[in-house]
Amino acid sequence: MEAWHIWIMIGIVCVIIEIFDPIFIFLSLGIGAIATGLISLSPLFGANVYIQILTFCIISFIAFLLMRKLGKKVLQHPDFETNVYALVGKTAVILEDIPADGKGHVKIGGEEWVAVVKDGKALAKGSKATVLEIEGNKVIIS
Repeated sequence: MEAWHIWIMIGIVCVIIEIFDPIFIFLSLGIGAIATGLISLSPLFGANVYIQILTFCIISFIAFLLMRKLGKKVLQHPDFETNVYALVGKTAVILEDIPADGKGHVKIGGEEWVAVVKDGKALAKGSKATVLEIEGNKVIIS
């Protein structure tokens, strides 16, 4: 088995590992190994193991830096809230009278929620309130 076979196999194994553990390190190593395998095919670099190792290190390092930039863009957290936390600030319609210091039901964007009034005051059916926060499976309104 020639050196380029080994480099290509190492590269493929690293890329497969990256599929199951997406941290961009193994992909960088895989790119470096595959590139080193292709470079070691040339008669000028193929015989010298030290040049192959140096090539692997340089290409892997460059690929890692590029993957890190790409990873930061792709994995960046959104600037907006998602899931139930996106309901904060929305308007809720009161579906039934909410007694003072009691619970009631409200409708927010087509979904029904159990609601508690933050001030503890009573709210009438049909009135509107603003969602202040989410606490478990209920919304806190004002």
